[in-house]
Amino acid sequence: MTMDRIITIIGLLVAAVAAFVDLEWWPLILLLLGLINGFIAPLADMLTRTAYTVVAAALPTIASSLEAIPEAGTYLNAIFDNIALMIGGVVIANLLLVIVSVVMGSDSD
Repeated sequence: MTMDRIITIIGLLVAAVAAFVDLEWWPLILLLLGLINGFIAPLADMLTRTAYTVVAAALPTIASSLEAIPEAGTYLNAIFDNIALMIGGVVIANLLLVIVSVVMGSDSD
């Protein structure tokens, strides 16, 4: 199992636990896990980066509609909001990598 998969699994577990255990540091932890994952395993193509960006932006809105489910909706909303935080970290890391790549340019110029 690769390191990026392990970090993803840890992030998903933390996202689930954070829905049930109140701790003010959960958002920062999830964002850092996403950043680490994004730097360890950068997204290779533009389509995948775009898809991750759309998911990070749209997932909290979609998750809010889950609150209509009695009893479980609030927890499902929190879990998916937390997953969106982690995905946001991946998107930020990849954005920074792309910016560095553009600024540094290629050696063939």
